[in-house]
Amino acid sequence: MSTQSEPFSGLEIERYARHIILPEIGGAGQQKLKNARVLVIGAGGLGSPALLYLAAAGVGHLGIVDDDMVTLSNLQRQVVHHTDSIGENKTDSAAATIHRINPHIEIACHTLRLTPENVTELFSAYDIIVDGSDNFSTRYLVADHAALLEKALVTAAMGRFDGSLTVLKPYESDSEGNPLPHYRDLFPEPPPEGLIPSCAEAGVIGALPAILGSLQAMEVIKLITGIGEPLLGRLLLYDSLSARFETMRYKRRKAADQ
Repeated sequence: MSTQSEPFSGLEIERYARHIILPEIGGAGQQKLKNARVLVIGAGGLGSPALLYLAAAGVGHLGIVDDDMVTLSNLQRQVVHHTDSIGENKTDSAAATIHRINPHIEIACHTLRLTPENVTELFSAYDIIVDGSDNFSTRYLVADHAALLEKALVTAAMGRFDGSLTVLKPYESDSEGNPLPHYRDLFPEPPPEGLIPSCAEAGVIGALPAILGSLQAMEVIKLITGIGEPLLGRLLLYDSLSARFETMRYKRRKAADQ
């Protein structure tokens, strides 16, 4: 995390008063949020609520990666965009919205598609990566390079009526000295192309990404402030139709199994 320490203005103190009054966060925790640099991959269904709540929480430096433009069919679930945003770059649309929510934060728009050629330079400027992408190739690219660059990763996926979420720091060990798992310990290889339909093909209920993206924001806040127990080595599963949350533990796979 960045160690710079800029004092809060009076307006910021009032804005974050409900955080600061929490003993677990206080002024010191809010300062950590202000100093943090978080990169959100995708300004779509998952990225929308994550960006909104990270901005509102006072994360001082937010980066947004997306090469897409806002379309009418996005608006059923991508709540960081508006009807008058149709045709705009998603990065610009999202940045405008979160700036209206919190003018005290810095926003960087990366209007590009993440590739093996640009991912290292991009990730190097941030502390935490939030993956809200909607395709397997990007998820594996993000997970592999976040691990390589020792960046904490909060990743989620969804489809139709259910979704999942986990936190990854495979470059660290747990309290017993065991290496924490990698994304590929959970999902060793991408599924064959076409096996799992996209949201455009199978559909997705609009409120689902709001739940998962908000949970991503909560995990980021926990990582930054050091409160609670992040979802390390645990996969959170959510079934919206039964209103059921379940948590599955997973570990680093043995070399012979990889």
